[in-house]
This record gives sequence, structure tokens and C-alpha cells, in this order.
Amino acid sequence: MSDPLRPGATIGILGGGQLGRMLSVAASRLGYRCHIYEPGAAPAGDVAHAVTTAPYEDEAAIRAFAAGVDVVTYEFENVPASALDLIESIVPIRPNRRALAVSQDRLEEKDFLCGLGLTTAPYARVDSAADLAAAVQGRDRAILKTRRFGYDGKGQVRINAGDDLDAAWAQVNAPSVLEGFVEFSAEISVIVARGQDGTVAAYDPGLNVHRGGILRTTTVPCGQPARLIPDAVLLASRIVTALDYVGVMGVELFVTSQGLVVNEIAPRVHNSGHWTQAGCAVDQFEQHIRAVAGLPLGDGRRHADVVMENLIGDDMDRLPQWLARPDTQIHLYGKAEVKPGRKMGHVNIVRR
Repeated sequence: MSDPLRPGATIGILGGGQLGRMLSVAASRLGYRCHIYEPGAAPAGDVAHAVTTAPYEDEAAIRAFAAGVDVVTYEFENVPASALDLIESIVPIRPNRRALAVSQDRLEEKDFLCGLGLTTAPYARVDSAADLAAAVQGRDRAILKTRRFGYDGKGQVRINAGDDLDAAWAQVNAPSVLEGFVEFSAEISVIVARGQDGTVAAYDPGLNVHRGGILRTTTVPCGQPARLIPDAVLLASRIVTALDYVGVMGVELFVTSQGLVVNEIAPRVHNSGHWTQAGCAVDQFEQHIRAVAGLPLGDGRRHADVVMENLIGDDMDRLPQWLARPDTQIHLYGKAEVKPGRKMGHVNIVRR
């Protein structure tokens, strides 16, 4: 365990989207500066101390970025290994490289989770149309997902009995995983944190509702049977401990008649944890900064019931309504252009 970062230290963040933006705000409250590395537009740059705009393949830019910060973290998983290799030779990366390697590849992730004795959807490796034809045998419904780079419903194809499998494969045409369909009554997620000293702290599970593959709302409390809550928290704790993880992780779970099934893990702050900004003294963003900086983890106990709603695309037209509500905390991401399916912000509705 390294010494905690002192106020005035600089935290490097790979990725300049809304998660990096909110991490930077949280870091500033603790007296830290943030340096954003982002190849494209960087909403996080509006609230950061410094921004580097360069491709991840630019070794000179990566080297200068790493040399100017005290620790590096990230807001998304798909950073090229070559950039991570170079950064790690100069400065620590938290969470660690193993967590990234596991989460970057859906097949590796499921193998890892099953190796811990946890339950996932039944799955099969698919590298060709022939593999897909073999994998769907005996399944009425399944989902074909690319092993890498898919998010918010991208890189996924739903397959029903009788569908044209060649057409389904043509939509993906990349190393993939076929997941059997899971009958579930609800999806919940646990936001869990682990400090450098091995301390683990978890927030209350939230109930997630998706539309079109994109998270629309998270509600806390989740309304599930009380006996499931400690099971979900212990499950998430097992994952971060096995990875020797440092930072915040999102763990998505299906509630089924046979128990909890792990859908996926995200080695970063997570959309379904935004409710903590209004419901806890220490939200997920500050908790992550505390962990990567070597500070003690904060108190994640919930002091209010909260519904988090994403503002996606034309939802921004409703902004005047949200501004008029006394029970609502508004977070906009500084994105100038409204696009269909684009996350423009979120609101936290407090219900005491």
C-alpha cells in the first residue's frame, strides 16, 4: 500500500466523458487536480486542471501525460493495451490491469466469474457463422454480443428460433459470445468500492430499467426481497477482492427464481450509481477518488430514497420541468449537441 496522495497532487483520467467530468469535480473537492486524456471531444475538460487531446497511439503524448500525474485511473474500459503498458511503466494505474483485461472481453469476464463459483447466463464462444449455428441449438432465445467494445446495446443482436443466423452473424462479424436468455424478474446493480488497504464498502443495490439497451432509471431502494440484499453485496465484494481491485466497480445482477445471476461488471464508476450523489454523504465519484488516492473509504450509507433518470437525446426538452421541481438534483454533462440516444445528463429525484 502506497502513501495517500497529498492535496495538490494530480490524478490522470483516461477518457473525457461525463464520468470523467464527475470524477474531476469530486477530486477537486478533495483538493486534487485532474488531467484528462481524451482523443476526441472532452466534456470533462471543462472542469479539469489540464487536458491532453491526442490518440492513444501517440506515444509521446501518453508519456508526457503519465509523467505529469501521480496516479492514473479511467472512466471507460477500452483503452488500448499499448497505451496502458507505457503508462504503467511510469505511474501506477488504479484499478489494476487485470480488472481491465477481464472486463474488456466478455468471454474472459464470464470465465472469471464462473471460476469464482458465481452464476452467469449460459454462454458459448462464437468466432464464425458455423459456431453460431452450433451454439444456438436447443435455444429459443439468445443474445449474440461482441466480445469487445459493445455498450448501451451496441454490438448486440437478439436471436429467436427461426431467425436468419447468417444475417445475425453479418451484423456482428467479430469474435463474440452467445448468451442464453435469462428469465429474470428484475435487474439490480451494486456499486462496490475497495480501498488500497483491502477495505470493501458497498452502496445499497438499485433497481434498473432499460429501454433500447440504454439505462433509463435506477431506483433506490430496489424493492427486492430483503434476503437478496446481503447476497448481492457479498457477491460484489467477492469480485473486487478476487481482482485485488482498487476503486469503484458496478456489478449488474439479474434477479431470478434460482437466485442472483451476474450480467456484467464495469471496472469504473457506473451510470446506475449516479443516485449516490443525492442519497449518500459520499457519492460513488468521491469514493473512487478516495480509493485511487489511497484515502480511507467514505460512508456509503443511504440517507434518502432516490430515483435517478437519465436525460437522453430529446429528454433535454423537459429541462424546464426539472428545473421547476424542488425535489430534483440536475446534472448536465456539458455536451453541446443533442443526438438521439446520447446521454446529455441525469436527474436525481429525492424521495424522503
